[in-house]
Amino acid sequence: MLDINFIRNNKDKVKENLKKRQTYDISIIDKVLELDKKWRELKGDADLLRSERNKLTLEITKLSKEKKDIKSLVAKAKSLPQEINDHEKLVENLRKEIDSILMSLPNLLHDSVPYGKDDSENKIVKLFGKKPSFKFPLVSHVDLMEKNNWVDLERAAKISGARWYFLKGDLAILEQALIRYAIDFMSKKKYEFIIPPHMINKKSYEGVTSLNDFEEMLYKVENEDLYQIATSEHPITAMYMNEVIDSSKLPMKFVGLSTNFRKEVGAHGKDQKGIFRVHQFSKVEQVILCKPEDSWRLHEEFIKNAIEFYTKLGLHFRQDNVCTGDIGIVAAKKYDLEVFYPVQDNFREVVSCSNCTSYQSIRLNMRYNTSNGNEHIHTLNSTVVATTRALVAILENYQQKDGSVKIPKVLIPYMPNKKSVIGGKK
Repeated sequence: MLDINFIRNNKDKVKENLKKRQTYDISIIDKVLELDKKWRELKGDADLLRSERNKLTLEITKLSKEKKDIKSLVAKAKSLPQEINDHEKLVENLRKEIDSILMSLPNLLHDSVPYGKDDSENKIVKLFGKKPSFKFPLVSHVDLMEKNNWVDLERAAKISGARWYFLKGDLAILEQALIRYAIDFMSKKKYEFIIPPHMINKKSYEGVTSLNDFEEMLYKVENEDLYQIATSEHPITAMYMNEVIDSSKLPMKFVGLSTNFRKEVGAHGKDQKGIFRVHQFSKVEQVILCKPEDSWRLHEEFIKNAIEFYTKLGLHFRQDNVCTGDIGIVAAKKYDLEVFYPVQDNFREVVSCSNCTSYQSIRLNMRYNTSNGNEHIHTLNSTVVATTRALVAILENYQQKDGSVKIPKVLIPYMPNKKSVIGGKK
């Protein structure tokens, strides 16, 4: 959320930023400032009425002791509570309207975010690794999984519906190897490992993202103030909601593991088969809470961590600087990593790496102490690995002619009996 004080002092800057996103009516800034002016006036009037009530009370007490006539003062004093109450209701309603608008406004974009209409205009920063070549016809990850009895999609659909799955045998073990390697990889970089709650309440979710945009993706627990999480970034970032963090503890670096749940509304027909786009998946995520002056350096650290991780997996991928028309409401700047999937002959997103600056911490009322008072911290998040997408990448890039799949070298120590190949002819 943007601070109303910032908008008051930087109206033109905020408007110019909204223009870059192309989907916002910039007149909303004038509207919120008009409401804010009215709110401050009404709040001032309410404060004056309370002050007048206090003065009248003192005056009535004084005159009563002096045996003087207080009828007119008492009559006036009796009318003030209703006036104060009416003003307070107007102030409260205006505050709600202002906050609703502020919660809907996106973060301010960094100057280095490229201008573009959609993901087709994201800027490629760099390519990594070598594009694979094969001397045999490639098989889809779905066919590979079914041939090797690594998945049961039909029975999962029978009990849960489309986009759910039973992961089995060596592929299930390979997923655990990915998770274990990712945790060790980040722990060696001094990130604290956390397994967060897999459900959080609405107030916490409103703190980390716009529910107006994101709620249709979430699973809500019926008759409970709880949502199943879509990523560990959300509960880990909200962990310090309504707190003032000791500045000596910053930056706080976390690596989170969670099972994530997403409805994938609007994705019908896309990646319908297989495990690339599913309702449930495991993900290892990096999260940082830091001082504002450190966040851009740490954003680059995040993407370097992700690049190193996928380089060690031996995959061909690229780094994108996400453009103004594709970036979400929360991020001030976002990098994506997209791995090459040879069967699809296309690059697909596997990492989302965002600097959210103070956007989430303002919503969460999350600050740190400074010599000049408490200030809002900056929050950052980035995927290390979303396991189902990484598994599809490994199946497509490491498949062999006989239907087996080689295991990336860094994962072999995490496989039973140090197995280097799974599947294939029995």
